[in-house]
Amino acid sequence: QVQLVESGGGLVQAGDSLRLSCAASGRTFSSYAMGWFRQAPGKEREFVASICWSGGCTDYADSVKGRFTISRDNGKNTVYLQMNSLKPEDTAVYYCAARQPAPSLSGDEYDYWGQGTQVTVSS
Repeated sequence: QVQLVESGGGLVQAGDSLRLSCAASGRTFSSYAMGWFRQAPGKEREFVASICWSGGCTDYADSVKGRFTISRDNGKNTVYLQMNSLKPEDTAVYYCAARQPAPSLSGDEYDYWGQGTQVTVSS
């Protein structure tokens, strides 16, 4: 069992940066691949980024590539999403998710989810 708690969301202006954190419970965090997803009002949930258990492999949605960076600290049981050059279209609730053994682009393949954190980017 893994419990996930996101933090770091907020209201920012276009061009600003935010760093989201996702703190995980459990001793086996390092064995889980992690993903970030987002859902905007009236839209379906979409993949943002993923990272494998070691942190050595990452993947990004085209819409965030070059602006967002996913990372993890297994010693702190935490995964991060650094978001730079934010745009109004990045406005959404951001969720972290966990699965074993490998990352996936599909949210349906993740077993554990956090409650989400709101990111609002004003123009």
